[in-house]
Amino acid sequence: MIRQAKGRTPRRPPKKPSSNQKDPVGVYCRVRPLGTEDEECCIEVISSTTIQLHAPEGFKTNRNGEYKEMQYSFKKVFGVSMSQMELFEHVAKPLVDDLIHGKNGLLFTYGVTGSGKTFTMTGSPGQGGLLPRSLDMIFNSIGPYQAKRYIFKTDDKNGMEVQNEVDALLERQRRENSLSVPKSSSSRQKLDPEIADMIKPEEAYKAEGVDEDSSYSVFVSYIEIYNNYIYDLLEETQEDVIKPKWNGGGTPVRQNTEFVPPQSKILREDQNHNMYVAGCMEVEVKSPEEAFQVFWRGQKKRKVANTRLNRESSRSHSVFIIKLAQAPLDADGDNILQDKNQVSVSQLCLVDLAGSERTGRTGAEGTRIREAGNINQSLLNLRTCIEVLRENQMCGTNRMVPYRDSKVTHLFKNYFDGEGKVKMVVCVNPKADDYEETLLVMRFAEMTQEVEVARPVDRPMCAFTPGRRHRNQVFKEELSRKLEERGGPIDRDVASVMNHLVQSLPRLPSCELTDPHDDITLPRLIEALQNRHRIRQMMIDEYNKAANMMKSMLQELDSNLVSKDNYVHEQNGKLAEKDKVIQYNKAEIERLEKKTKMQEHKIDILQKTTKIYEDDKRSLQQELETREQRLHRELSEKRRMEQRMHGVVTDTQHKWEKECERRVNAKQLEMQNKLWVKDEKLKQLKAIVTESRTPGRPEPPPRQTQPQPQMHPQRSSREERVPAKRSASPSPIPTVTPVRPLHRRSRSAGGEKWVDHKPTSSLDLGTVLQPVIPNAIQVSAPSEKALSKCDRYVLTHQEVSSDGEIQTKLIKGEVIKTRGGGQAVQFTDIETLKQELTSVPSRKRKSSEGAPANTDRTDGAWTDVETRCSVAMEMRAGSNMGPGYEHHGITKRRKP
Repeated sequence: MIRQAKGRTPRRPPKKPSSNQKDPVGVYCRVRPLGTEDEECCIEVISSTTIQLHAPEGFKTNRNGEYKEMQYSFKKVFGVSMSQMELFEHVAKPLVDDLIHGKNGLLFTYGVTGSGKTFTMTGSPGQGGLLPRSLDMIFNSIGPYQAKRYIFKTDDKNGMEVQNEVDALLERQRRENSLSVPKSSSSRQKLDPEIADMIKPEEAYKAEGVDEDSSYSVFVSYIEIYNNYIYDLLEETQEDVIKPKWNGGGTPVRQNTEFVPPQSKILREDQNHNMYVAGCMEVEVKSPEEAFQVFWRGQKKRKVANTRLNRESSRSHSVFIIKLAQAPLDADGDNILQDKNQVSVSQLCLVDLAGSERTGRTGAEGTRIREAGNINQSLLNLRTCIEVLRENQMCGTNRMVPYRDSKVTHLFKNYFDGEGKVKMVVCVNPKADDYEETLLVMRFAEMTQEVEVARPVDRPMCAFTPGRRHRNQVFKEELSRKLEERGGPIDRDVASVMNHLVQSLPRLPSCELTDPHDDITLPRLIEALQNRHRIRQMMIDEYNKAANMMKSMLQELDSNLVSKDNYVHEQNGKLAEKDKVIQYNKAEIERLEKKTKMQEHKIDILQKTTKIYEDDKRSLQQELETREQRLHRELSEKRRMEQRMHGVVTDTQHKWEKECERRVNAKQLEMQNKLWVKDEKLKQLKAIVTESRTPGRPEPPPRQTQPQPQMHPQRSSREERVPAKRSASPSPIPTVTPVRPLHRRSRSAGGEKWVDHKPTSSLDLGTVLQPVIPNAIQVSAPSEKALSKCDRYVLTHQEVSSDGEIQTKLIKGEVIKTRGGGQAVQFTDIETLKQELTSVPSRKRKSSEGAPANTDRTDGAWTDVETRCSVAMEMRAGSNMGPGYEHHGITKRRKP
């Protein structure tokens, strides 16, 4: 099997250029009426844009022991007396206007559970919410300009296609045949009683400035985000023979306890970088009743549950998407332009977020705890995204916004990137039990108002002449009037008009030929046909004349209309500028009023703070004076103590100086005595060594602890010359302790391997004794490979000693493996190899007592004490003393 070569990923199309103008997120507040069982209210509406929160009784106070009242400002505050119509007029109506003019919009409700979010979005019979009123306004605006069903067709990539009327008719017939139950002609007859009469006729709205030269079609879809999974609420589920039962978590379970997992949807990105739900069912609707019926059908499938705080608590986030497809008419103004690139799709998302809740208050258990955790986590991700956006805009940072952490933020990331307007309705419950949750909601709303979203770009206008649909209608009406004047049919159908024209012509005579020699029938038929042709030509000329006249009239009307439109547009521009100035002045006045109140509040706080600081200052000054007096007393006591201690120190110093001088003199005398004794001992030792040795190599003395008898006369003769003052401490008899040299067995005698490191700069001294290390690897520079094979390491180092001779040192160490897999050397000891010449002159100690006069220079060199001691300790070659003697080098006492 030949594997197909993998192609390159196609380049993504560039993003639409975003507008430089930005608008802040519109945040509105709606206060729910207080329940009958609730007595204490913690929210007060101060003005049309400001509310004030009062801490309930028993709530934790601030540091000063007073209740802290906080004020929050919004774009508009809707109190208890505000109706659903007023809420729609300020919040959703501008978004519907933008939707009809080809711009996107996002509106979501936010608040604590039981604060009235679902009622604000859906409403009740007679009090329709934002969603049914938006649908009603859309169809009131585009009703006369709607395309036939299935002219617009959705694709699987968040796009829209245009079909001709024949394909649309075939699609319509196929869909109708596939339905088992035929639809009734009236959608109002099968409305659910729960949703009937949501909007009163006098409360209907209609958009201004609708493009009459375009055809429109509305598509709706309804999804929910449950436990961070997306489910289609309009998806038709096949009924099973075994009817499923529903457990407490809202998931179907068969009778044989086999779990039926719901089919979740995934998010994808289209070619314009917009996020959409793949595989989501989009239903084309032609009336507000039909659209709301579709919504109610999905609303019944939404996950709700009964909690301690709300009887019908939403357990998921619901998103109702309204798509408006519009395409321009052709140049004749009769049919839709069959060009996919000219189709414009705008959408309005109405989001009902599930309320944040605390499990301790709702009494949730099991599945409800998991649902509450997912709801709170998704709301926390929304808050995090808003915080990062605010930080990037205010501080100029470029942190990545974590849209993908939650399905809610991932689905609507394009709106925060500038694909449409964003508005939020904050619903609050004024009861005291929700005070803490309401504080968090207010802080989130205050932060959201500081986020700015790029203003969407207006879609390009079509190149055709405006007013095509109107001209086409006027032409058809004029044609019908002309036909009516001539007695023709008034029906605007082309086929009926053609039939009437054919019937208005003279009737043809009989064309039956009974005789081959008939010369009357054919000429009569030819004459009738010529007459009909003449009449047809006259009608054509008259029609062309009327058409040219109508065209000139239409052109004149077009020119007048264009001039008037330009004048109206100019005046509207001026009015818009004036409105902007007025709005700016109003906003400036509100800002200054708010700033004035804030400054007054700050002045009060500063006055209280100043008073507190003055009291503190007086108390601190008194304390400072007290401490200064105490400090003066302590300083005076300190000076007296210093004077007293100075006298004591001076006396003690003189006393110890005398004592030290006395001790130093005694110590010097004692040391002089000890030096004299040691000098006498050395003289005796020199005499013993000199008299008992032969000219050859000296023999080691016998091991005995007492001196030989022949040495006593010499000692007695010397003791006679000692002054009587020092005879009290007799000289000790010199004893010779046998030396047992310790021979340590070399560790290289075993199976250890050595690394013999001899640098290339080493000199060959030509000595007889050379260090020979068996089983060694000789290297001029250490390497990791050589060290890994050996256990010991020796470095041959040469340097010049203090007497000018070259001294060789063998520096030994052990090779240790490291944790990283390498080797390290730990040095243990050093052996020194030193070479000296025999012609070095020795420092001979001259002694006039007991020294023979005929001693040669060589023997005299070895009789010097310092020379003999150094030779004995280093064991040089050529020494006349054996290794059994222990010598002590004593510094010669200098004569004064």
